[in-house]
Amino acid sequence: MSHTSAGPRTPSISLEPDGERATLVLRRFLRHSPEVVWKAITDPEQIRQWNMSTVVVEGRPEGRVDYVVGDSWVHATGRILTWDPPRVYEHEWNVRGGEGRLRSDERTVVRWELSPQPGGTLLVLTHRGLTRRVAEVFQHGLPGFLDRLEALVDGRPLPDWDEAVKASRRAHPDGV
Repeated sequence: MSHTSAGPRTPSISLEPDGERATLVLRRFLRHSPEVVWKAITDPEQIRQWNMSTVVVEGRPEGRVDYVVGDSWVHATGRILTWDPPRVYEHEWNVRGGEGRLRSDERTVVRWELSPQPGGTLLVLTHRGLTRRVAEVFQHGLPGFLDRLEALVDGRPLPDWDEAVKASRRAHPDGV
């Protein structure tokens, strides 16, 4: 298991294996209110910018989600399991193996939890049920996406994707 103990302002990521599956948990402090962060993770136009995805989000319990990440890297679909603005957004993230760059079927759940903190919001992103191989790959990529999300809400230029991933790997060579 990879894990970093982090204070509320220090980003962290952990990979929690469970047999052939694994859960990724990322924590990131953002210097903005939960309402600002909520909009960035649920508004299709904002998601397009930081996540480089075409997205449909039907913002309600049992609504659907449809993500095409990057240039057909991954096409994920599912339904919204929890919709509690601006605190919790949980949805299925289902991919058929062979679509895009993934080789395995992924029937997983993504949970975004936003907790108000002094000076901002603690974002906890949990992606559970991933195959181990995919979790190990995502362990390096997801921090880069969150770097881009943070830059968007801060009003800064978004880091180049390749540079964001390289920086994440340099900062956390073991995925942490």
